[in-house]
Amino acid sequence: MASTIPDPCPGTERERAPLPADRPGRIEAHGIDHIPDSERHGHPRELFSVWAAANVNYLSLVIGGTLVFMGLTLWQALGVIVVGNLFWVLTGVLATSGPAVGAPSEVITRALYGVLGNRVNNAVGGWLVSVCYFALNLAAAATAAFALVEKTGIPLNTPVEVAVVVVIAALTLTISVYGHALIIKLYLPITLALSAAFLVVAVAVARHADFSYAPADRLSGTALWATLLACTTMIASGPLSYTTSADFSRYLPRASSRRAIVGWTALGAFVPSVVVCSLGALAATAVDMGDPQNALQEILPGWFSPVFLLALVLGTIAINALTAYSAGLALQAVGLRIRRTVSVLFDGTVAVALTLYGLLVSDFLDTVSNALQVITVLTGPMMCLYATDIVLRRNRYDAAGLADETPAGPFWYTGGFHGAGITALLGGLTAGALCVDSVYTGPVAAAVGMDLSLPVGMAVTTALYVLLGRRSVAATAAAV
Repeated sequence: MASTIPDPCPGTERERAPLPADRPGRIEAHGIDHIPDSERHGHPRELFSVWAAANVNYLSLVIGGTLVFMGLTLWQALGVIVVGNLFWVLTGVLATSGPAVGAPSEVITRALYGVLGNRVNNAVGGWLVSVCYFALNLAAAATAAFALVEKTGIPLNTPVEVAVVVVIAALTLTISVYGHALIIKLYLPITLALSAAFLVVAVAVARHADFSYAPADRLSGTALWATLLACTTMIASGPLSYTTSADFSRYLPRASSRRAIVGWTALGAFVPSVVVCSLGALAATAVDMGDPQNALQEILPGWFSPVFLLALVLGTIAINALTAYSAGLALQAVGLRIRRTVSVLFDGTVAVALTLYGLLVSDFLDTVSNALQVITVLTGPMMCLYATDIVLRRNRYDAAGLADETPAGPFWYTGGFHGAGITALLGGLTAGALCVDSVYTGPVAAAVGMDLSLPVGMAVTTALYVLLGRRSVAATAAAV
């Protein structure tokens, strides 16, 4: 009879099993490559804290205060905040494609634009926009950090300012470089910490806010509708900028509930965005939110001021870590054969350079900010095109086909470009450009007296893709 050798260490099978590749203490190995089913893990509810931490931030306070400054009553501003943030549902819909493919958005969009067309999409709509947002958010965090440094008694000169920007960027990029697992691990405690800080802000603001506030000269007629649309577009620019939400869901198991992915993503972003923007609007009824950082300190407890400034910096680090992470993937998807860690560090270096130039040399960031005012002309149609493709395809993506960048691949289409997707996007961009009223005024906007670029651009893109893309979508989805 055969004998068996007793296990000298019974019960240690789990300890001897290989550690998961995606874990917080290890730099993420995957870039834009496919995540095999054996490495998928987690639950959709993890997405709540990822998006919540990124949306408890300084810019949301600024935007909320701006709505009142633009002439809305308090309740009109609160209504706009709710409506504009409903666009986070689209961000949640896009996130469902991550587990379906095991790839980031930067790869999945090859199905929309073709292999070569997608490289252009990632260069402009992915990398360039992300780096600009990184620079703007980094500048906002630096401003809060500068005030914190001054409270310590350290003289604020150019070398100190440079050091502050570099330190904030280094902390941000560390999270981005370590990647997905560290983001999932850190963002729950970050969410709790920021929630506690903004709870104090909420109590202070509620004590001073004028809940019956209305401007002396109330808007009406066309002027009111034009302002409501402009403010809704401003709020919607946040969720519409995240056409990369699959980047943070692609490690979830393939069988994860799509409804749960949409719900936890959208809810995680919607709730803090509405709360923080509303605090900004409420504060604007009591103090001058033209300088939110200093204005809010007038109504906050004295002991809380340094905590508030730290919270502003932490919230900006959280949002910028996601931005830098996706920008790194976008740079890889452009076609550069570099590791994700290298691409993230390169993106961070460019953003730091832009931030320092803008803060210390010129008004560059003002120029970037003006350009981003019309970014929804681009991101709105891009978001709708992606969401429409998911619906038409019923989320049936050919993972192997998406990884094939050769002319023999299913997503090469014609010469590397998907005519239906590119035509739909260009049609939506053209329609939106005719209707915009921001940095410039389009002819349609001039005729009607308001900016209709967001609804028109999104509607035209969706209609064109449904009309032109059905056959090609059906052909490539059938391979799954």
